[in-house]
Amino acid sequence: MTEKQHITIKGVKEGLIFLLDDNCEFSILLDELQYKLEKSHQQLLTGPIVHVQVKLGSRHVTEEDKERIRATIRQQGNLLVQSVESEAIAPEKPEDGNNIKVLTGIVRSGQTMEHDGNLLLMGDVNPGGTVLCTGDIYVLGALRGLAHAGCEGRKEAVIAASLLRPTQLRIDDVISRPPDEWMTGDALMEFAFLSEGVMKIDKLTQLQRIRRLPIVFRA
Repeated sequence: MTEKQHITIKGVKEGLIFLLDDNCEFSILLDELQYKLEKSHQQLLTGPIVHVQVKLGSRHVTEEDKERIRATIRQQGNLLVQSVESEAIAPEKPEDGNNIKVLTGIVRSGQTMEHDGNLLLMGDVNPGGTVLCTGDIYVLGALRGLAHAGCEGRKEAVIAASLLRPTQLRIDDVISRPPDEWMTGDALMEFAFLSEGVMKIDKLTQLQRIRRLPIVFRA
């Protein structure tokens, strides 16, 4: 073994805490763990069960790596692993098309709000305001400006609003007809979608026909 110590073992009221270096190679760590358990702590291997907590610092490990640590410790007499913990932050999962970002505010004339993914805006889009999204657009308020959903080629995107009175709607590369040609009388709780390349409007109660998968809200 090298002189540098990569593992520190501390005794606490609940048992033992194994503090593992989070910078050295994982194989070196396992070798030292095996060595310490076999040579340095023979006195721990008799008597009642000793509970062990393993702290990995900021090391990224897989479940397989954790199991290798548990297996190494389990080989030694009466040591019982209670936990193997890492402080590493798991990388954020890429958008899968069903996540939705929730924002609050008003998009005023001359302003543009852009988002990569699906968006729920709790507020109004005023005339002259623009919302651009690669996914769906849901406006919990009045949509009176321009909304462009699926702006990077997602034809199945939708645009929905509590009050749908836009100056223009776009889904993918399809642009809506002039509002006075397609808007209904009340324009309440409606959404726009593409059907065979043509933009259509329907009530939000019918959204489930084309949105069968659940949407996960993300703050």
